[in-house]
Amino acid sequence: MKGFHAGDERELADHERVTTGRGMGDAGRKCRKSSTGTLLADSSGVVQVSGHAMTPAEAARIRSGSQGLAPGGPTFPSAGAVVEHLGGMQAQDFLQALWALGSRLPEGATETQVEEAIARRELVRTWPMRGTLHFVPTADVHWMLELLTPRVIAGTGTRQKQLELDASVFAKAEKVLLKALRGGGMLSREDMQATLDKAGISTAGQRGYHILWRLSSERLLCVGPRTGKSQTFVLLDEWVTAPRKLDRAASIALLAERYFLSRGPASLADFAAWSGLTMPDARAGLEAVKPKLAKDTLEGTEIWYSPDVAPPAAKKPQVRLVAGFDEMILGYKDRSPSITDPAHAAKIVPGGNGIFNPVMLVDGRVIGIWKRTIKKKSVEVQLQPFSPLSQTQRKAFAKEADRYGAFLGLAASIAE
Repeated sequence: MKGFHAGDERELADHERVTTGRGMGDAGRKCRKSSTGTLLADSSGVVQVSGHAMTPAEAARIRSGSQGLAPGGPTFPSAGAVVEHLGGMQAQDFLQALWALGSRLPEGATETQVEEAIARRELVRTWPMRGTLHFVPTADVHWMLELLTPRVIAGTGTRQKQLELDASVFAKAEKVLLKALRGGGMLSREDMQATLDKAGISTAGQRGYHILWRLSSERLLCVGPRTGKSQTFVLLDEWVTAPRKLDRAASIALLAERYFLSRGPASLADFAAWSGLTMPDARAGLEAVKPKLAKDTLEGTEIWYSPDVAPPAAKKPQVRLVAGFDEMILGYKDRSPSITDPAHAAKIVPGGNGIFNPVMLVDGRVIGIWKRTIKKKSVEVQLQPFSPLSQTQRKAFAKEADRYGAFLGLAASIAE
C-alpha cells in the first residue's frame, strides 16, 4: 500500500474516483480507456480491461511510457524523482547508470547535474536487489536492505568458504572501517582495501570486494560520490540520517507498488525475479496494491500496470538510445515484448556474459545496439541496427545522439 507520504489520503481518494468510478455514477466507470479496451473496476476495486488481450507490441509501448522513456508516462524534475518512481535502478556500470537517469530527465539535463544529485544525497548506490549495485531512494535504502539482502547473504556461504571469509573476519573488518570512516570520512575503494590490508585483513582476489559488499548489505557502508574517477565509500548511517521506517508488510507493498506502476505491464513472475523476493512475498505485495493497478493478459499471463499511463501514439514512433543495463530490459523476467527475436538477445548480451549493451529502442522494442567513443571534445555514437534504418529513424536517432552528447557536454556525431 502507499500510505507513507503526507497527502496520501487525498491521493487515494482521487485515485479511487478515477479508477473505480465511485462518486461518478455508472457512466464514470466506463469513461477510462486503455490501448486495449475500456477500464472497468471489479468489486475489489481492481481495474480490469474490457476488450482484446494486450499484444506484445502494446506491452512494449506502455512499458516505455511507465518507465518515463516515452510521452504518456510520468515526467521527472530530478534524478532523485526518477529513482523514487522506479524504486531502484541497476547501476553496476556507473557511467551507463548516469545516462539511464539522464535519459529519463527533461532535455537539457547533464551528467554533471546527476552527479551533483548523488553528492546531495538525493539517491544512494548500494546492493539491495540480487546482490547487484543499484541506485535507490535515499530515504528507502535502510528498509530495502533489511528486506532484501538477508536472502542474498544466505546464498553466499559456499563462496565465503572459498574466500576463507567468516563472521570473525567480517566483524574485524567492520571495526577497522568504522574507525577509518567515522566522523564523515570518505575513502576510495582502493583506500578501503589498503586500510583492510594494513590491519591484517587480506583483500587478495575477490576478498576485498566481497567484504565491502557484505558490509554494505548489512547496512554499515554505502557507495558515496566520485572523487575524480574513483568511487568512494561512506558510513551509511552518517550518509542517510533520516531513513524511512516501515514494517515488513509495508516494505513489500511499497516495493510492489513502485515496481508495477513504473514497469507495468508486468507479471507476478517479473516482480519476483526483479526484487529477489520469494514468490509468496511477491504475491503478498501484489495483492496489497491491486486496487491501484489495471489488469490485463499478455499471451495468457496476467499482467498489471498503472491505469494512468497513456501509451504513445502508434503513428509517431518513439526513438530512444537506452543505457546498458537499463531497467527497460533488466526490469523483467519476460523481455520478449521488447526483444522480439531470440537471435537479438545474443547481440544485446554477447556470449551470455552478463554484460548488457546499450540498445536502440523504437516504441519500446529493441531494434539494435549502440556504442560510444569519447574523444577530446566530442562523442561518436556508433549505431548497430539489426536491420537497415529508415530515413526517418536515422534522423530521429541523430537527434537522440545530440541529446546524449549534450548530456555529456560534448558535440555528438553518428556512425553506422
